[in-house]
Amino acid sequence: MHPLINNLSELKDIEIENKILELSKKYYQTHNSNLQYQIRLALDVYNEELRTRRSKLLQQQLENRNQDLDKLIKVN
Repeated sequence: MHPLINNLSELKDIEIENKILELSKKYYQTHNSNLQYQIRLALDVYNEELRTRRSKLLQQQLENRNQDLDKLIKVN
């Protein structure tokens, strides 16, 4: 976890996406390699959080879909 990033669970997905866009713009605006490195670290944290959330959501959707199919198909 990046020391300047607070608890990500409090942020909505859209807020994380906006942070990623904002940091990406700042990354390309600066020519300071040390600052770019720090921004890259923060971007990695935000991207990983978003990836994790989307993976969990996909898994939930797949589980729900499979349950619905089980109710429709009855094998005697």
